[in-house]
Amino acid sequence: MARPRKPLLSRDRIIGTAGALVDAEGLEAVSTRRLAAALGVSGPSLYNHFRTKDEILDAVADAVSARVDLSMFDGGQDWRAALHAWAHSYRDALADHPNIVPVLARGPGRRPAGLRLADAVFGAMTAAGWPPAQATRIGALMRYFILGSAVASFAGGFVDDRTAYDPADYPHLGQAHLLAERGREVDEGAFETGLAALLDGLTLQYEALKEGAWHTGTAT
Repeated sequence: MARPRKPLLSRDRIIGTAGALVDAEGLEAVSTRRLAAALGVSGPSLYNHFRTKDEILDAVADAVSARVDLSMFDGGQDWRAALHAWAHSYRDALADHPNIVPVLARGPGRRPAGLRLADAVFGAMTAAGWPPAQATRIGALMRYFILGSAVASFAGGFVDDRTAYDPADYPHLGQAHLLAERGREVDEGAFETGLAALLDGLTLQYEALKEGAWHTGTAT
């Protein structure tokens, strides 16, 4: 029997093609018609694998979540070191896929990789002695920070044009035109600065908790 000229349609092929469209053109670029054309199949054939466009985008988002390293929560690292390593792994996974962040920001829903991620963080925090309610808040706080950092470049928001920032109007932005060319350095430095500040604050809460001086989120 002759082999088919085109690879058989599969969930992985659909997810990969949809992910490439999202990366290149954004969420609105994904439609069943566009995907079918890119895959060389008829539109209805997609429905054998996904019922809706939203299910496809959920699968793309979960594929990105699946790239996040969770091994640091398996034991051997204290909670702070584990959160630090996980935050960097999560940001790295999102770095090339900022257009999918709005889907991830909705929460894990029923997405397996997203749920494993949430489970790992919560489990590690409660195992370290954080009360369940605060462990939930820590997971939420870290997601807010990491996803927010992946949405766009702060440094890239400034143009490489000295004349755009007239000192008469913006007396403190005399060097802002230099930010664009140093974007990666600035953004990575900002992420590390913010992450350290978050972890320092949580460490103070944790120490107060262990001393019995922390109640319902407030140190006394």
